Amino acid sequence: MITAGNASMGALMALVRKDFTLFFSNKRALIITIAAPILIAAFFGTLMTPGSAKLSKVAIAMIDLDHSLLSQKIVAAMAADAALAVSSPNQADAIELVRKGKLSAAIVLPSGFGTDAGKAFFSGAGSSKPQVTIQYDPSQSMVLGLVRGVFAQHVMETVAQSVFSANNTAMSDLHADLAHNASMPLALKRELNTLYDSIASVQSQTVGGSNNKPDFSMPFSTSATEVTSEIDKKYNSYAQSFAGMSVQFILFMGIDFGVGLLLARRLGLWKRLRAAPISRRLLIGSGILSCTMIATMVMCVIYAVALAFFGVRIEGSIAGFMGVMGAFGFLTATFGLLIAAIGKTPEATRGLATLATLLMVMLGGAWVPSFVFPEWLQTISLAVPTRWAIDGLAAMTWRGLGFEAALAPIGVMLAFSAVFAVISIWRFDWEE
Repeated sequence: MITAGNASMGALMALVRKDFTLFFSNKRALIITIAAPILIAAFFGTLMTPGSAKLSKVAIAMIDLDHSLLSQKIVAAMAADAALAVSSPNQADAIELVRKGKLSAAIVLPSGFGTDAGKAFFSGAGSSKPQVTIQYDPSQSMVLGLVRGVFAQHVMETVAQSVFSANNTAMSDLHADLAHNASMPLALKRELNTLYDSIASVQSQTVGGSNNKPDFSMPFSTSATEVTSEIDKKYNSYAQSFAGMSVQFILFMGIDFGVGLLLARRLGLWKRLRAAPISRRLLIGSGILSCTMIATMVMCVIYAVALAFFGVRIEGSIAGFMGVMGAFGFLTATFGLLIAAIGKTPEATRGLATLATLLMVMLGGAWVPSFVFPEWLQTISLAVPTRWAIDGLAAMTWRGLGFEAALAPIGVMLAFSAVFAVISIWRFDWEE
């Protein structure tokens, strides 16, 4: 019995050693298995680090139609803020940059802002306030609160300093308004005149007893407008999500294409085909063509569902939209071929392809919008073809841009595809 038990234990250990040997003998698969969770965890850890000084600045435009000393100080304060990257194009160019996704928002200070904001600082909610317009990219709506908050902070600081300045005419105007206000009680007028003359008195006194009294309030109001393909057209978040998920899952289809090539080689199908008068380039080319066509067709079906049930619309160039889809289909095919050429075996290829696809999808902005990346990561993501695919689809759908906006994404994806194809044909082993 002891002998039988020892034999069973020996067989068990032998089987375990066999599994360990098989697992650790495939160095590529082992490295990928370890590297994938590390890289993905590092990616999200970098994004979620609280208070990180490396987070990218929010790109906005400040359009000053007032050109007063106060409005110029506000623009300068916004430009000096560490959270913002401020430019000053003209209003039409700024709105177009927001529409193209180059800027997150454009803030327009109206004419007369400096004078009206100083008066409105004390004049209460019922008074006329200068209205500041914020044109913003609806795909980046989460930054709207940040922009509003930073803007409000600098306006309040600048207007307060201006109002309480000795040479500011706003205080004289407020005194004059009090003198001409026949409905306000005389005692209340005297107290308000005292408040306007002394900063300490203004900060410490409480005015009461009258419904028509002025009070401290935000010295301006804002109106936020989404910048999409047309004025008053609402942003459809499904357009962005369908772009990201289409790119992700069609890339996974490219993995199946690459693994299928390796399985066909393992089964000897390549030898049989090469026995016929068919060149290697023709064999590879036929596979790339079929995968490109299938990927494009699948994406068409996905977007047909988006159009039919989720309100997604091709607001830009239809030709540009089809061009972006076709270029991405070609990219998918050559990406699958590249993965097969590098992976060598179906087992290693699946692991390598999963890692490469997840990294491309994350860096391309399919899961997390690229504008929330740290600035250095935004720059790196421009070297990832999926970033161009997602941006190109967004440009042709909700952004409503013309065909010229599709040329750069199409060109970049075709260039990547050409490089992938050349490397794949060069590195592909025809015999296992």
